[in-house]
This record gives sequence, C-alpha cells and structure tokens, in this order.
Amino acid sequence: MATSAEVLKERISKGFMVERLEDMNEEYLQALKGTLYVTGDTELMSVAAQRKALPDAPSLNAKISMLAVMQDELGHAHIAYRLLAGLGENVEYLLYERPAHEYKNAYLFDVAIDTFAEVAVFHALVDRAGYVLLSDVHEHTSYGPWKRALVKVGKEENFHLRHGETWMRKLAADPVQKERLQRGIDWMFLMALEFFGMPDSHKTRNAQLEYRLKGHTNDELRQIYLRSAVPFIREIGLTCPARLNPETNQYELTVPYPCEFDPTNRRWRFDRPCGPEQILQRWKEKGINNQENVDWLRSGYLELKGLAEAI
Repeated sequence: MATSAEVLKERISKGFMVERLEDMNEEYLQALKGTLYVTGDTELMSVAAQRKALPDAPSLNAKISMLAVMQDELGHAHIAYRLLAGLGENVEYLLYERPAHEYKNAYLFDVAIDTFAEVAVFHALVDRAGYVLLSDVHEHTSYGPWKRALVKVGKEENFHLRHGETWMRKLAADPVQKERLQRGIDWMFLMALEFFGMPDSHKTRNAQLEYRLKGHTNDELRQIYLRSAVPFIREIGLTCPARLNPETNQYELTVPYPCEFDPTNRRWRFDRPCGPEQILQRWKEKGINNQENVDWLRSGYLELKGLAEAI
C-alpha cells in the first residue's frame, strides 16, 4: 500500500498544486517551512547588512534607489513571514523574540557591507543569486500561494541586480572605485555561491526536490548563476576566481575551496583549506555582526513597546 508521502509526491508529479494545510503531509510542511524560514530571514537581514553603507551613496538619487531596494527586501520578508503565519508559525516570536543565532539567513548577511561600491557588488552578485533561486522556485514550486507571491518578488529582484550592474559599470570607470569593486568581489563572489547551499554530494535531504518545492539541485543552480555572473564581471574589466572548462562546459573555481573565511578582515584563507562540514559549522555559528543586526532590526519595535508599557 502506498504511503501518504508516495501518494502526495505522485499527485504533485502530475501537476497538483498544494494550496492548504490539509493538502500537505508533515514532511512537505516541514520542507516548505524550512524554505520560507531561509527566505524570510535572508531578505530581512539583507537590510541590516546594507545599512552602514547608506551614507556612502554618491548622490541623493543613489541613496533613494538604495532605500528602494531595502524597502523591497522588507516586503519580500513580509511575504515569507505571512505565509509562515498561515502555516501556524508565531511570526511575532520569530521577529522579536527568537534568539539571533537561530535566524536562518545566509552567512553573508552577518558580515558588514561598508561602501556603496560593495553595495553595487552586493546587488549585482548576491541579488543575482537570489533571483536565480527564486526564479527556479517560481517556475517549479508545487505550493500555490508561494508561486503567486513570487511574481512580484521576481520582478523586484531583477530590478535589484540590474541596479547593481548599472552602478558597477559606472564605478568601474573610476580607478579608485574600481579597486573597491574588486575588493568586494574578492570576498562576496564565493559567498554568493554559498547561497545555493551544500554541494549535491553532501546533501542528506531531498524533500524540496521530491515535493517540487524547487526544480534544480544546488549544483545545477550554481552553474546557472555562474553562466550569468562571470561574463558580466569580466565584461566590465574585473576578475573572479572561476573559469569555464571547455571539455565539460561547466564553470570551475580557480582557487582552493572550501577554505576558511576571516570575517574580521573579510578575506578568504586559501592557505587553509577545509571540508564542507566546516563550512556548515561556520553557517551554524553565524557571523560576527549577527547579534548587532538583529538588535538593530528590533530596536524600533522594542522602543515603541517600552513607550506603550509606560503609558
């Protein structure tokens, strides 16, 4: 007799769209929640990661555009958390009471972004990674509410990466700014690749693929990303540690990776190679700005709560 998991997977493979809690089994529900946790937390924490670079924007228009991107990211986080609320999660706890180290955002957002040049790299590379991920989910997901919400999110993420490309092209014309762009690429390029998760060879759970919450494997998504990001970087006269292998038609890294990362100096330690297990441990331990970023995001809420309690 087929299990409930087998029945649901078979229905989904034939095009069934999951709309309600009643349509799910526990395995599907937990895989979906995991996806939404990472999405919501990453979108939210991206705002905190960028905030210190805002004063470095070269013009009022640049600052307004940057604020528009940050506002979009808050909206994307709101969508993910609203969906989690519909799945029975306590969003007030998630946002304002959950310990900072329990946030499931990508490690990159626990590392400070200091200059507008780095913001441009962030939008052109990291938002590109987000766009690749969410485009795959939008195309393949079996969860109807998420699929519909991603129509708006996808268009805005596309704007973010185009904004980053535009500013990288502008800044690359200035030698000082070009050097800043390159320094940003030097530490963010590999971080963007980490957006796609562990290598396929080290994946232990495949529920997202089996229930069609996504369509491509982590390694396949990394290749899609590299085919877009690497040519752009080279087009504007900058470099990144990846090359296309003509024999396999696959992009390969030209530096030892995995390796250790020095978060204080934002520098990869290519002289200290490590295994995927150490990368996973770094993600779990969070970055040096994790608590600071969470405190900043909660500061207004806590201030208003204190005022209300004082009345």
